[in-house]
Amino acid sequence: MKITNNTKLYLLLICFVINFLYVAPSYSLNSQEDLFKKALNLSSRGEFNLALNQWNKYLELFPGDAAALSNRGNIKLVIGDPEGAIDDQNKAIDLDPDEVDPYINRGIAEESLGLWVQAKNDYLYVISKDNENFSALYNFANVEGSLSHWQSARNLFSRASESNPGFAMARSSMALADYQLGNMEESEKELKKLIRRYPTFADARAALTALEWSKGISGEAESNWIAVTELDSRYANEEWLMNVRRWPQKPIKDLMKFIALK
Repeated sequence: MKITNNTKLYLLLICFVINFLYVAPSYSLNSQEDLFKKALNLSSRGEFNLALNQWNKYLELFPGDAAALSNRGNIKLVIGDPEGAIDDQNKAIDLDPDEVDPYINRGIAEESLGLWVQAKNDYLYVISKDNENFSALYNFANVEGSLSHWQSARNLFSRASESNPGFAMARSSMALADYQLGNMEESEKELKKLIRRYPTFADARAALTALEWSKGISGEAESNWIAVTELDSRYANEEWLMNVRRWPQKPIKDLMKFIALK
């Protein structure tokens, strides 16, 4: 893959979006750019421990690189060090306060610690600079959902999906918010659209399983659930749905009732 000055590699985790960003080093040394690219490639491939070591080496040589600090912060979050991630994002913001990605990434780390107000403020700042930033909109929606502000969450998921029409998780999350709000027809329609376009999308199939079972359409619910179990077994785990994927309460309750009867 050719890396240019404006390339951004997006890593979609199950409940939020982390931005691994590339900003060309300001130095002319080829060795610096090579080190940066190596660390970035390890990050995007999911080799997180190796990536952390590479970012550490890079930052020993170039401690004033804000993009590298933000990328290292992302790695720290993924491997379970949210406090270290926030520290790196703070340093990146101090060095380059006009770059929005560190604010998003700091918000994600704050979310992992349940610091909802701080995360919300970071996302609102980004949206004030770019009201179509789908990462900020989606992650802000997750915060609103965690606070049970489902109408606000639904609207934000909708805006995120409009900003990035191919962002299937935002559309599925919007449908789940509609489910929670009692807008069952809208939810079902959106979930079926998603499944037609993305037949192996487990999130939409699991949500439709719960919705169909709640309506008494047991045969179709069974068919969708068989597909889910082959695609992603985590959807049978209530704690994962609640705390990691962060589904709303009603679809979780309905899905668990469906599973309990099997």
